[in-house]
Amino acid sequence: MRNSPSPRLLQLFWCFVLSSVALASQAHDRQFWEKIAAQHYAVPEGQSASSLAQELSELLASPDSELRDDLAYSILTSWIRKKELADADLIPLSHQWRANLKKNIGESGNDSVLLRSFSALCLSEIAARDVKSPFLGPERYHALLSDALAYLNAEHDLRGYEPKVGWIHATAHTADLLQALAENSALTLTEQEKVLNGISERLATANLIYTHGEQDRLALALMAIMERTDFQHQVFARWLQGMQENDRAMWKLSPIPTEEMAGYQNDTYMLEALAARLAARNISKPVATHFVDEAYKSVLEAVQQR
Repeated sequence: MRNSPSPRLLQLFWCFVLSSVALASQAHDRQFWEKIAAQHYAVPEGQSASSLAQELSELLASPDSELRDDLAYSILTSWIRKKELADADLIPLSHQWRANLKKNIGESGNDSVLLRSFSALCLSEIAARDVKSPFLGPERYHALLSDALAYLNAEHDLRGYEPKVGWIHATAHTADLLQALAENSALTLTEQEKVLNGISERLATANLIYTHGEQDRLALALMAIMERTDFQHQVFARWLQGMQENDRAMWKLSPIPTEEMAGYQNDTYMLEALAARLAARNISKPVATHFVDEAYKSVLEAVQQR
C-alpha cells in the first residue's frame, strides 16, 4: 500500500501552488499595460481579454493612480464598451466587483477605499452596457442595485482627490453606477423611491461638504429617474418637500451643528446642479414630458427658497 504524503510535503506543495498563482497574477508589468493603452486598447495578440481582466481587477486597488485609473480602469472600460469582454466574462467580474464594495468597509483614510470606489466605477460600465444590450437578468440587476445603494451610504471614506493617490471619489463613482442602473427598464417604482432616499441620506450624513463635483454626479442619477417614462412626479415632489423641511429645521438650532450645515450645503449644491442640468435638458430636448416640466419647476422653487 502506497504511503500518504507527509503533512510537511503537503504544506510545501500548497505553498508552491499558491506562489504560482501569485506570480501568475503579477505576470505583466507596467510597460505591458502602457503598450495596450498606446495601441488604442487593442487586446495583444495571443492574449485573452478575459484572463487579463482578472489582473486588471487587482490593479483597481493600486495607490498608483496611473496603474489604477489611467491603465486598469481605462482598459477595462474600453473592453467592456467594445465588447472585447463577452457577457459571460462580465458576469463573474460583476460578482467580484460587487463583493469588493464590502471589502474593509467602514475604514477611512487609507488605501482600502480605492478597490471599493473603482469597483463601483467599473460596475457602472457593466450597468451601462446592460441598458444597451441586456445580459445581467432581473436577479443580478436588482442585486446590483441593492449593493450600490448599500455601498453609497456605508462608505466612510468620502475624499474626492488627493495628490498622492489621485482620484478617490467613492460617492461620485457610486452616483455613476446609480445613474446607469436608473436608466434600465428593470428599475421598479419601489426602487426609484429607494434611489431618491439613498441620495438624500448620503448628502445628509456625509458630515462634510463635497468639493469635487459629487453633488452634480448625484444630480445626474436623479435626472436618469426623472427622464423615465414611468417617472413618479408625486413621489419626487414628496421627497423634495421632505428635504426642504429637514433643511429648514436646521435654522432653528442654536448653535447650528457643523454636520447639519454640511448636509444643508450639500442639498443646496445638488439642487442647483439638478436645476442647471434640467435647464440644459430643456434646451437640447425641447419636447419634455409634463411631469419633468413640473419637477423642474419644483426644483427651481426649492432653490429659490434656500
